[in-house]
Amino acid sequence: MDSESLHYSLDLAAGNGLTLSSEQRAALQTSLVILKRNYKFSRVLFWGKILGIKCDYFIAQGVEDDEMKNKKSLYSLNCMDWHLLPPATESMIADVALAAQGRFTGDPSHEYEHTETRIKGEGDDATEEEVTVKVNEASRLATAVSNIDKDASVVPRGAFTKSPSGKVQTNRSFGGLDPIEAAKLRNYLHFREPVNLKKKSILEMSHLNPAIDFLDPLSEDNPKGSWSLQLERGSTMCVLRSLLWLGLTFFHIPQTPQHGYIYMGDGLMNLDLPFML
Repeated sequence: MDSESLHYSLDLAAGNGLTLSSEQRAALQTSLVILKRNYKFSRVLFWGKILGIKCDYFIAQGVEDDEMKNKKSLYSLNCMDWHLLPPATESMIADVALAAQGRFTGDPSHEYEHTETRIKGEGDDATEEEVTVKVNEASRLATAVSNIDKDASVVPRGAFTKSPSGKVQTNRSFGGLDPIEAAKLRNYLHFREPVNLKKKSILEMSHLNPAIDFLDPLSEDNPKGSWSLQLERGSTMCVLRSLLWLGLTFFHIPQTPQHGYIYMGDGLMNLDLPFML
């Protein structure tokens, strides 16, 4: 959610009972303004909080001219001092999946270690060797933020536009979804590089507007039922909750441009989802 509207957006997304204290809100409203100026971001988003055993991680993201490219993630332990997270590469994601287990500790320098035996060579020349994989918690944190963004970052249809040059920017003329359309899952999109859209035929894409329909809708997610769409506050607000990443909440007020999402959870994927549906 946008840092400039943080003071009331937090209340709109607090239906699951998770929110921030008054001290944390006051610290964020000050530190995020300084963060935006120091890093020369065009916009700063408060991403959420990942719960740790010793300390919690507060996550913010900085956006430049293009809303989708070169997005930088930062973490803080006290809502005041921010540290840049490394970009999540494929090798880092693979190492974290192999070595990191259990909950976050709350110590960015904590190291996870995994040792396994691998067979090198074939036939009579085959030999066994032990391979040790080490990753620190800062890398695990960057991987968790990247995975949650890929699976569960949500925007309403029409909130962003894509220019012919490929630049993605905020749609200044977006006035919100119609109340009837806001109750349909197909009008909410994944804010990431499209995956399913590239597999569609020209006939299937004939009714799409390339300026706003350049993302994957949530209605095409597998497994079906991984999103909970509810109307709250007398049907004046739409709330989406992810069942794959428990703790992610998205809100949108129909007929207004107000929307945003926040994650407050342990940073672990809900692997029991197929058995819940």
